[in-house]
Amino acid sequence: MSYFVHESSYIDEGVTIGRGTKIWHFSHIQKGAVIGDYCSLGQNVNVSNNVRVGNNVKIQNNVSIYEGVTLEDYVFCGPSVVFTNDLNPRSKYPKGQGAYKKTEVKHGASIGANATIVCGINLGRWSLIAAGAVVVTNVPDYALYAGIPAKQIGWVCECGSTLNSSYLCHCGRMYVLTAGFLYRRERGEG
Repeated sequence: MSYFVHESSYIDEGVTIGRGTKIWHFSHIQKGAVIGDYCSLGQNVNVSNNVRVGNNVKIQNNVSIYEGVTLEDYVFCGPSVVFTNDLNPRSKYPKGQGAYKKTEVKHGASIGANATIVCGINLGRWSLIAAGAVVVTNVPDYALYAGIPAKQIGWVCECGSTLNSSYLCHCGRMYVLTAGFLYRRERGEG
């Protein structure tokens, strides 16, 4: 095998796991899930049916990724992050997978410990969700969201640092705000 699965974890039939990926204690990967290369799934992680996880994704302990959620490359999920896939569930009236709302976590986004991501939204590229936040709306690229319900409180660099009022980072990356959206500016651009 080109990946590692701890002996206490369960991997259903029909799962694809990429090379270099590590799946730790008491995890369950369900049928049809696809996990990319060089991912790390902590203890007690559940990846539901047909979930897509990109490359180099880090999922900390006690996270369940339900059907309808997609994690692109380099996503980070802190401990006990909560994803949902049904806006109004009823035990007596199950809707089935056709009614699940889609949630996309874009390239490089990070979600802090105990944050809740309500289904049917997108978290933008390189966005940062603070620990304990409850996210109920789409999050733009590079946005920093915190609170209940989560609101934008700033902008962050790809390195994770908060940007100053000129949209410059101490690491040297520069950004420009245009029509409410933040874009990375390459050195030498006006």
